[in-house]
Amino acid sequence: MVREVRLSTFSIVGHDPVTQEWGIAVQSKFLAVGAVVPWARAGVGAVATQSYANTAFGPEGLTLMARGLTAEETLGQLVAGDEGCERRQVGLVDAMGRAATFTGDECHAWAGGLTGTNYAAQGNILVSSTTVEAMAKTFEAAKGELADRLVSALVAGQSAGGDRRGQQSAAILVVRPEGGYGGHNDRYMDLRVDDDPAPIDRLQALVDLHHLFFRPPTEGEMVAIEGEMAREVQRILKWAGYYDGLVSGEYDTATREALTALIGNENFEERCDEENGLISRQVVDILRRKFGQ
Repeated sequence: MVREVRLSTFSIVGHDPVTQEWGIAVQSKFLAVGAVVPWARAGVGAVATQSYANTAFGPEGLTLMARGLTAEETLGQLVAGDEGCERRQVGLVDAMGRAATFTGDECHAWAGGLTGTNYAAQGNILVSSTTVEAMAKTFEAAKGELADRLVSALVAGQSAGGDRRGQQSAAILVVRPEGGYGGHNDRYMDLRVDDDPAPIDRLQALVDLHHLFFRPPTEGEMVAIEGEMAREVQRILKWAGYYDGLVSGEYDTATREALTALIGNENFEERCDEENGLISRQVVDILRRKFGQ
């Protein structure tokens, strides 16, 4: 049996009632915090368990909320059934976004949490309460996808002081109905930075990449592959070794076939419509930086 180790951690659990997403973002001076703290199930809720974490709180909490218990009722049952509860810290949101947080009296200072509409923020071994306060304030004010709001809250928490032992790992888990790859499960986003001196920065970069690979293009992002854009694409294809024709500015069959091969290799299918001659400006910029000479 692996002994319990304290997770000096700050986390935020959140819900977006519009997109029907539930998620957790967490940072810790602990290896691979994403393997321990975050638990979520679409249509049910989310749980963050930390500080000498009782990992049974994750699946048990989700089971209780799936039976119809509120976050507060679920928290009460979890704590009541755990002899070591005074060393634990846990935050929950349920299917309706109702939130609850608990910090045991034996958690290492500073330790505590806050709840608000659709979120619970908590942390232990923090510089001060300002970390949790900054997370809460930022989540309430942030716009965009739930994942972006959760990571913004982590960034704010770190800027406000964060874990007084430093940084090591960070993670984000977001679920929504049929949100996983191919729609076969609810795991929309599951990203982890297991050991890094700046894990929140790396996590933000991974979230941005996830958006690039999996989120549909935004309005105005796609441009026609014609004229100078076609010449730019042909230059990139030449640099990458996919095209040996003229840099003519004509989006012809050879250019289209070469682009299809490159886009497939780089996993940018969501950002390119080769048949209709459209490509994302962002993808062109990335490919230029990668293959440019």
